[in-house]
Amino acid sequence: MRSGIHPEYHKIKAVCGCGNEIEIGSVNEEMTIDICSACHPFFTGKQKLVDTAGRIEKFKKRYAKHYENKK
Repeated sequence: MRSGIHPEYHKIKAVCGCGNEIEIGSVNEEMTIDICSACHPFFTGKQKLVDTAGRIEKFKKRYAKHYENKK
């Protein structure tokens, strides 16, 4: 391999939204993640609904008239 063309590999701490820190290797200086094994429903066994920016409410509001007409 040629020298001087590859990015440097660092040991960093990736910080999750729940506050958990995981030590990983990366070419990035820092990393934030939304979900990790400490808060993911598959690993915890708890169901957690993640509603980003009220998407469910937007959907219900948009199609409310459509469902009223069917009744």
